[in-house]
Amino acid sequence: MRFSLVAALAAVSGVLAKTVQYDMTIEWVDANPDNAYERKLIGVNGVWPPPVIECDIYDRVIVNVTNNLGEPTSIHFHGLYQNTTAYMDGPVHVTQCPIPDGSNFIYNFTVDQPGTYWYHSHYTAQYPDGFRAPFIVYDPDEPFADDYDVDTYLTVADYYHDSAPWLLKNKFLTLANPTGSEPIPDNGLLNETQDYKFLVEPNTTYKIRIINIGALVSQYIWFEGHEFDVVEVDGIYVEPYTTDRIYVTVAQRYTILLTTKNSTDTNYPFMTSFDTDMLDTIPDDLMWNVTGWLTYDEDGDFPDAAVIDEWVFLDDFELVPVEKETPYEPDTTITVSVSMNNLDDGVNYAFFNDITYVAPKVPTLYTVMSSGNQSTDATIYGSNTNAFVLEHNDVVEIVLNNADPGKHPFHLHGHVFQVIERSEASASDDDYIVYDSSNPGTVNEYPMRRDTVYIRPNGYFVIRFKADNPGVWFFHCHIEWHLEQGLALTLIEAPLEMQKWTIPEDHYAACKAGGYEYEGNAAGNTVDLTDLTGEPVQPVELPAGFTTKGVVAMVFSCIAAFVGMAFITWYGLSELKTTEHQVAEIMGEIPLDDESSGSK
Repeated sequence: MRFSLVAALAAVSGVLAKTVQYDMTIEWVDANPDNAYERKLIGVNGVWPPPVIECDIYDRVIVNVTNNLGEPTSIHFHGLYQNTTAYMDGPVHVTQCPIPDGSNFIYNFTVDQPGTYWYHSHYTAQYPDGFRAPFIVYDPDEPFADDYDVDTYLTVADYYHDSAPWLLKNKFLTLANPTGSEPIPDNGLLNETQDYKFLVEPNTTYKIRIINIGALVSQYIWFEGHEFDVVEVDGIYVEPYTTDRIYVTVAQRYTILLTTKNSTDTNYPFMTSFDTDMLDTIPDDLMWNVTGWLTYDEDGDFPDAAVIDEWVFLDDFELVPVEKETPYEPDTTITVSVSMNNLDDGVNYAFFNDITYVAPKVPTLYTVMSSGNQSTDATIYGSNTNAFVLEHNDVVEIVLNNADPGKHPFHLHGHVFQVIERSEASASDDDYIVYDSSNPGTVNEYPMRRDTVYIRPNGYFVIRFKADNPGVWFFHCHIEWHLEQGLALTLIEAPLEMQKWTIPEDHYAACKAGGYEYEGNAAGNTVDLTDLTGEPVQPVELPAGFTTKGVVAMVFSCIAAFVGMAFITWYGLSELKTTEHQVAEIMGEIPLDDESSGSK
């Protein structure tokens, strides 16, 4: 817990902008955040966890990166719009090349939005290995500036003892996992530790910025004996909503105002709990509840959290922004369906409209910059990037139907969106609720806006945003395992406007140092942009008639066959050895042993 001196200074200085610089050497650091297993995590300047980035609205932020990881990396500044600087957004193969080991790279942008954000690696499955931290933008003119005394934050996360890339290769995207069961976390963390004691003073109002920086599970959060007001979600101020528990998906942020008791007699537990519906199995040793304490007295008792029989929590669909906007009328609609299935390599992939995202040879933004007037042709961005070209200032509607019996938090880079509709979950895994524009559901007068929203099992949602921020923007499931399965699409917004920019030279230098292509179409073809020969593509589909259940049966049949053959071989060799031993005994070549002689 900390009092924000930066926020206090911002209140005095108004909107006087400054430059805030962070020099970050990215490297592996030994750490043991859950006190159960020491391992290497990705730290900054020899320290883990990485530093919190803090600035005031309208500040210029410079992050000077030196990569000493021994592998490539990148940084995405989650939730920041990056107006006119989309090339600073960070996802590899979308807006930049990976930063090679031993290279330098500078992120340089102006922050023109207040609120609660975070930053993390956007290279492969890297951020679950610890490269993640809050990014706080203070606002002296916020509507709740006079309603709290202390400004602080609380991160929640799932945590793995094994490295994420190792899990990805050996446990997840493998023939041995045909159902696509996600790796189960080993633990949960509060502010990247356990047994967290949140020091508080009596009769004080705390502004707590809650951020789920995990890789898989949504989390319920409950403060025992304390109600609070939700006043911000994903950087959008909302009318205060009083509750005592919330549900936070991976990548979402909730800011709350919590007022402490007058007395210091009792320390109160607060708890985060995994949404276990998102786990395919629950190991016996998994502790999915993590307890911290609102600590009024450091020398007092720290009681166990009460048992919650049922999680009744705030539905974020009901939140109302302070700056109200009626539903936008769409100019264009993108309809996509989520599914999970196996391809002919036996691996389980994730799809939008039967296309699983495969990164192009050339980052999509660099294809925009090198394609002239052909940049408005979505086909040049590749067969497996799920690319959609958007007209500048159009209102874009995305209809997402979930043909999967799981929850998914979807994040849009570069924008917040209005949540127009969100269905309930279907009654069973075999039923689907599909959006019907002729029979719409509930639409709020002033829809909630945010940058990450979850969809319920076999349900749908409808979101809308204004394409008023040129850039190449990723839209993807923020469950890290599902992104690696390919659950992403690419929005190329106003490509001709982007071509007026100048990409910094050190960004191209990263491509050259790493041997990555940075001109031409998705295949790196600079002569004929319609020729995609050599582009990265998904494996071919399974033969007709194969299903996931069939693949599972085939895999386990093969395993059973191998085990059976191994047993037969072992048994045959064992019998041969026994027979030879008995003959030698009879011939007197070796003495009789107790077992062969029948003695006990």
